Amino acid sequence: MNHTATVKSPDDIRSKPGKPYPLGATWDGAGVNFALFSEHATGVILCLFDAENPGTETLQIPLLEQTEHVWHIYLEDLKPGQLYGYRVEGPYAPAQGLQFNPNKLLLDPYAKAISGPFIAHNSQLSYDPLNQDEDRFLVPDPEDSAPHVPKSIVIDPNFDWEDDKHPDIPLNRTVIYEAHVKGFTVNHPSLRKKIRGTYAGLGSPEVVEYLKALGITTIELMPIHQFTGESYWGYNSIGYFAPHSEYASKDIPGHAVQEFKAMVKALHKAGIEVILDVVYNHTAEGNHMGPTLSLRGIDNPAYYWLVEDNKKFYMDYTGTGNTLNMSHPRTLQLVMDSLRYWVTDMHVDGFRFDLATALAHSLNAAGQLSAFLDTIHQDPVLSQVKLIAEPWDIQAYHVGNFPVNWSEWNGKYRDCIRAYWKGDEGQAYELALRVLGSPDLYNDGRSPANSINLVTAHDGFTLNDLVSYNDKHNEANGENNRDGADDNRSWNHGVEGPTNDEVIRQLREQQKRNFLATLLFSQGTPMLVMGDEYGRTQQGNNNAYAQDNDISYFDWKWTEDQQALFDFTKQLMELRREIPLLRRRKFYAEDEIVWFRVDGKPMKEKNWHDGITRCLGLLIDGTRVDEQDEDGNPIGAGYYLLLLNSFWEPLRFKIPKIGQRHQWQVLVDTSKGQIEPFGVSARKPVDIQGRSLMLLKMD
Repeated sequence: MNHTATVKSPDDIRSKPGKPYPLGATWDGAGVNFALFSEHATGVILCLFDAENPGTETLQIPLLEQTEHVWHIYLEDLKPGQLYGYRVEGPYAPAQGLQFNPNKLLLDPYAKAISGPFIAHNSQLSYDPLNQDEDRFLVPDPEDSAPHVPKSIVIDPNFDWEDDKHPDIPLNRTVIYEAHVKGFTVNHPSLRKKIRGTYAGLGSPEVVEYLKALGITTIELMPIHQFTGESYWGYNSIGYFAPHSEYASKDIPGHAVQEFKAMVKALHKAGIEVILDVVYNHTAEGNHMGPTLSLRGIDNPAYYWLVEDNKKFYMDYTGTGNTLNMSHPRTLQLVMDSLRYWVTDMHVDGFRFDLATALAHSLNAAGQLSAFLDTIHQDPVLSQVKLIAEPWDIQAYHVGNFPVNWSEWNGKYRDCIRAYWKGDEGQAYELALRVLGSPDLYNDGRSPANSINLVTAHDGFTLNDLVSYNDKHNEANGENNRDGADDNRSWNHGVEGPTNDEVIRQLREQQKRNFLATLLFSQGTPMLVMGDEYGRTQQGNNNAYAQDNDISYFDWKWTEDQQALFDFTKQLMELRREIPLLRRRKFYAEDEIVWFRVDGKPMKEKNWHDGITRCLGLLIDGTRVDEQDEDGNPIGAGYYLLLLNSFWEPLRFKIPKIGQRHQWQVLVDTSKGQIEPFGVSARKPVDIQGRSLMLLKMD
């Protein structure tokens, strides 16, 4: 493939009318078809650039063909590696929602690759930034932005996938690992420096083997759609088809596509799924004062949800300045085409939708199923992959309200489990619901596995910091510690931050084990955040969106305590994998379980709502469970007893009698540093230490 293919004059090229579908730039081996939707434009100009000197515009070609609001042309002999962009003509009338400005070079919304990085420049604004008038955005700016914006790239889609297949791991067997492409491997000591922090690094044998050894089944990547550079996290997408170019190990136009595919292929070969965290609720163009990089200049009222009676402003359900208009069929098509592309062409296995409630808003009322949700449910490709919603935005909280076929980040699980192990009163009743897979939320045609259980996520404290800080410490973000959540349900155990006090240090380690064991022994799909398996710290920063440094990076050099926590986490993963009753496909029926008090008697109504109930036990009667696993094997066998004690003192838990059996085997005791099973009498109370968890088994 010629990576520096460039057309430098009209004599170099021949054109044909082309076709309106597929949208984007499509190379067929003989040339390239270009197709761009714009309903309100009066003209579209295709601009070609020199691949060796991306700031040099070599040719402008007006698109004269228009079919159903799609402007199109076919250019013969054009090759992969060609850089291009669009200038779109039309009225500049922000009061009417129209912001056409042909002085601004625009990215193709369907670009499969984008040359990065994004560096902010005043020319990217459609108005004069030096004008101090409050309404300065109403006057168009004449400066050409082309020298200062990345370009779209024509790609060669061919790739040797060999026999690659989706691992297709059942949801109830899934363990999700949320990770950042750069942050996970940028400090890996065994990788060549050139591939650290890249797709190649993540797909390397060393990293894949680490993930296999840990025991996760599915890696959920924080945003890898091309994004602008304001945030390390990447929640400011500008290209829904293009993998982020700065995560590629080679500075070759379009190489990110090939490298991403190779990463997926390597992970699939190890049996690990790849899920993408996607941001279809807003773009990096922001509000009316933001840059004009793509959709705003192509067809602002079609792509964005504008204030109905004041269309120069944007509806903002995301806190980022704009919201995509999913009620417009072409915007819906953009998102659906993007999702299908990542499944069919890039072989990913599912998606986590950032601020998904913003996508579900209808024009009339929040909370109704939108065309987006209906369309996904009916799609033969997308309805078969993992779909995970972050079921809230800045205006609405809809945990448990997404339709069948959707899983959700269970924010109620997170809040309850944190509060319980912190020692807060009145958590018993909700704790029981959350440990059982939240039947109050998901017993609506869904299963316990549709509850994505989490204690931590990228936005918030890490597990280590959750037990080490009472308050956030976000000073490094430069916002005077105003950013980030104030209600963290965290507890520092006596000292804020690092300490040499051995008693506090050991209690913190025990609390980490409590959280991990609860997470992995609860019904539902557990999600672990990168580094929590060894105790990664962000130094108390609970909003490290801007920290492209060691605050956010995975540290591959561990202390003895960190190695011990990793070993413990790995053992928990193994137990979950080996015990189907901990990860059922169905909710437990009333006759299959009993909740007990510390005195060995079943919990009564008043006990559930007694604020001082901090110790309780769940008995699972496997002999009553009539269920098969995916291979047709019965999973019902034996008895399991899960004891949870958030009280600060040791307690004697009177174990319920099971027939004539004489002994339980203790599989896990979080008061101990490692998992070393031992037997206890079934006729005597069990001593459970303060702030600890135990899992017992009886065959």
